[in-house]
Amino acid sequence: MKLYLAPGACSLADHIALNEAGMEFERIRVDIPTRRTETGHDYTAVNPKGYVPALVLDDGSALTENVAILCWVAERAPQLALAGEMGRIRLIEMLSFIASELHKLLIRSIFPTSDKEKEIVDGVAAKRFAYLAERLQGDYLFGDSMSVADAYLYVMLRWAQALKLPFPDPLPAYFERVNGRPAVQLALQNEGLA
Repeated sequence: MKLYLAPGACSLADHIALNEAGMEFERIRVDIPTRRTETGHDYTAVNPKGYVPALVLDDGSALTENVAILCWVAERAPQLALAGEMGRIRLIEMLSFIASELHKLLIRSIFPTSDKEKEIVDGVAAKRFAYLAERLQGDYLFGDSMSVADAYLYVMLRWAQALKLPFPDPLPAYFERVNGRPAVQLALQNEGLA
């Protein structure tokens, strides 16, 4: 199995989840602007969209998009999923919220078209973080156990920190808790971020 990633990009969430699941995989860095892998291969041959992540399975098939990859990991590592009849649906609901309401929003803050756009986007991001802060159900998003959604939210909080965007309590303590996990530290080391 191969995970195509860019250091610090959203693919870090998949990297963390795969580590948390204890899965063995090869890490292949991608230079997004040139769409070349670290070995010089054309990344669009793996993912025609040209951006990370992509997970190539042992049978040669590829998954792209964080929500799909993280759901795939959760289905194979039940400790990173949610139990119960509605568990899978609640996990998809949270992953979709993070993808559409935070990930895309923070990209606009990183690459704004104007100062006004950045100001507006950062204000909306603050509301999204407040929404999540009010819904923490314990040490992690869904209680006392890490889920794949926590890996994704952690990356969004890293981006927010880099952008100097504040996030309300209890998210700072949550961030530090996730950051301290061995699987997270391993991913950060492998990406040259620690």
